[in-house]
Amino acid sequence: QLQLVESGGGLVQPGGSLRLACAGSGFSLNYYAIGWFRQAPGKEREGVSCLSGSSSRTNYSDSVKGRFTVSRDSVANTVWLQMNNLKPEDTGVYSCAAVYASWCAKTLNEYDYWGQGTQVTVSS
Repeated sequence: QLQLVESGGGLVQPGGSLRLACAGSGFSLNYYAIGWFRQAPGKEREGVSCLSGSSSRTNYSDSVKGRFTVSRDSVANTVWLQMNNLKPEDTGVYSCAAVYASWCAKTLNEYDYWGQGTQVTVSS
């Protein structure tokens, strides 16, 4: 059974950091494009970053560019989202998604597998 499990969310003060994990179970993430999405209360889900399969090219939304970094740990079968200099507007439920693709999939509909999400709250 193919599963994605996110972890690492929590409460952090503005300016702080968190590292989210997206762990694959039942399949190798190495050749899958992995997207990170977030949804704030009352808002639509939005793409935060994507990591292409095999070549591991990355893409970030303008709102997180320069603050977030996505990377792949092939041994751990995990994709990490390092989030620095967090802002209150970064608050939301963060989910990872996977699709077997060598390109950087940017839209929701391109992804086949989704995790359950992890809550990130940035507040003083």
